[in-house]
Amino acid sequence: MWITLNRPEIRNALDAKTLLEMDSAFTDAELDNEVRVVVIQGAGGKSFASGADIQQLYEREALEALIPGMQGLYTKIENCSKVTIAAVTGFALGGGCELALACDIRVGTKQARFGLPELNLGIIPGAGGTQRLSRIVGKGRALDMILTGKIIDGEEAERIGLVTYFTDKTELVETVERIASDVMKKGPVAVQLVKAAVHKGFDVDAGTAMWIEKLSQAVAFTTEDKKEGTLAFLEKRTANFINR
Repeated sequence: MWITLNRPEIRNALDAKTLLEMDSAFTDAELDNEVRVVVIQGAGGKSFASGADIQQLYEREALEALIPGMQGLYTKIENCSKVTIAAVTGFALGGGCELALACDIRVGTKQARFGLPELNLGIIPGAGGTQRLSRIVGKGRALDMILTGKIIDGEEAERIGLVTYFTDKTELVETVERIASDVMKKGPVAVQLVKAAVHKGFDVDAGTAMWIEKLSQAVAFTTEDKKEGTLAFLEKRTANFINR
């Protein structure tokens, strides 16, 4: 499934309506067994997503920051059982950068621009940016990006680990489709289990994380996918996994 942020005239700013539509799209993806991978892209080629609608931010009151909002949606995306890919060219700033961080895989181009400039507005990255960025690139680099508000290109983003794949703008779609194809060859249940094991195990102690991994493996051992995958290997053929 491809989800396109389609407000190119304002750099695909993430207003309340866009967030609701994205939430609905992810609900649909979660319920569709034929969907294995969800790709998020921005229309127009100049922006992935430029962040929250500033006018709406200006009008927002303190207690409104406590509702799930953008942070809740991005947690839903991170916890989605489908593999998520952010296809980024152009600006991914503020909430747009945080959206990319919530995805499992980020593909960037030389024209991509990543940044969390919220401090310029007198606020902080509030949709997971302070937490996900530090976990992905390290605390030092995260603090540098957030405190200075600097914007980095796709090449720099790959160097520090923010971007998983770096490609030419003309090859962005092809690169994403190749990654998605590789994922879709894998056992569907195992893909869901490994996502959960990584996310749920990351913030707990190593012993608990290993137990999560062990329990996830025990579940995988009960599946038809495990039987088909191992038998296909022994028979020297491609596994024929069935979406469930």
